[in-house]
Amino acid sequence: METREIDVAVLGGGIGGYTAAIRASQLGLKVVLIERDKLGGTCLHRGCIPSKSLLRSAEVLDTVRRSEDFGIHAQGITLDLRRVMERKDQVVDQLYQGLQYLMRKHRIEVVQGHGRINGPSIFSPRSGAVALEHPNGEVETLLPKHLIIATGSRPRTLPGLEPDGRRVLTSDEAFDMTELPRSMIILGGGVIGVEWASLLQDFGVEVTIIEAEDRLVPAEDAEISQALARHLSGRGIKILTKCRVDPIQSEVMENGVRIAAVQDGQKLELTADKLLVAVGRQANVEDIGIDNTDVRLMDGGIRVNEFMQTTESHIYAVGDVNGQLLLAHAAAKQGVIAAEHLAGRSPEPFRPQLVPRCIYTRAEAASVGLTEQRAREQGYEVKVGKFPFSALGKALILGDRDGFVKVVADQQTNDILGVHLFGTHVTDLISEAALAQLLDATPWEVGQAVHPHPSLSEAIGEAMLAVDGLSLNL
Repeated sequence: METREIDVAVLGGGIGGYTAAIRASQLGLKVVLIERDKLGGTCLHRGCIPSKSLLRSAEVLDTVRRSEDFGIHAQGITLDLRRVMERKDQVVDQLYQGLQYLMRKHRIEVVQGHGRINGPSIFSPRSGAVALEHPNGEVETLLPKHLIIATGSRPRTLPGLEPDGRRVLTSDEAFDMTELPRSMIILGGGVIGVEWASLLQDFGVEVTIIEAEDRLVPAEDAEISQALARHLSGRGIKILTKCRVDPIQSEVMENGVRIAAVQDGQKLELTADKLLVAVGRQANVEDIGIDNTDVRLMDGGIRVNEFMQTTESHIYAVGDVNGQLLLAHAAAKQGVIAAEHLAGRSPEPFRPQLVPRCIYTRAEAASVGLTEQRAREQGYEVKVGKFPFSALGKALILGDRDGFVKVVADQQTNDILGVHLFGTHVTDLISEAALAQLLDATPWEVGQAVHPHPSLSEAIGEAMLAVDGLSLNL
């Protein structure tokens, strides 16, 4: 069995893993990245990128259907699902090619294969060596000074309603649809569920969302949840909250699915052509050799500190596998922190409260920091500023006046505690709020920045001023 010594081994080639590999290489370290599937991981191939491509097609379709509102008469509007999927694949492939170029540029050795972590052995007195099984069956042992685990996550499934690729799908299988169902039940009203609901409804599918909690996207500010529910239901999407599915009483049939559920003590029976299970994701911690180490798990993910170190200080875990924030940009940031820390630098610790959260429905939602409810629960005396898109020239020009910006600030210190946005293209606006929190700016300071007119960004400045009753356009 061949062995070789390297500086860093990265187990998993998703956005957390490849970003960590790039940063480690920039710092002069010899890196081997191990990926058993395709470089880019879930985000590139089965998550962020393909879903946003489909959502963009849905947005264009809606815009064309509303073209008469802008004085443009269009006829014969049809959806070509084959072309929609082709475009999605083209976007993914272009980014995949670019990612391969980045690996070559940074002299990162990418190996396709399955890596398992070894415990202490004759090759290494401590755990962290990696047994790398190549596709041809050959095995070699890598002896890294540091190991970064970035094995990501996968969709959760429900016993009795396991995905079959035909009637019961997770988001993984949904990307492979070659034809649209007439109706779809979506089990789960979190981010994945509402995004799929939005695009499928635009594509003409009859959609029902079932959510066990009392509102959609329950981790977000209550006003965001209310606005999103109002928007989706206004488009004809049926939303059932405080509703729990009984998988045992449900049935997958040849021509569809029959779902048994209970809402407020009342039994419901729902039928649809297909079921999309979107009840969250679980960390990929199996079959990678964690049991050969002293690495500890917590809530199903790998336990880490603020620098992404596990309970074995030379082993790090970044991205979905640590269960902190299941967001691609959080994984990338964690990858940078881990690489810099193991290289002896002094990176800023990871602060989840500074990571923006985005929902790419039509209309979009975006937030950073604490919700108003969470801020009050933590003992803050809060003050709130709001500004509606209906008072925003650019929103009226775009034909999308449904939206708002909400700022939650500390009454005592004037610190920004959280910013919450709903409306068209707000995922492109949230970075200003995230930067404001990073720099510890006050609402007044952000309000003093000159925002171009007409632009959607004006809503940020106006909402910041509204915290102290100083909005100029309300």
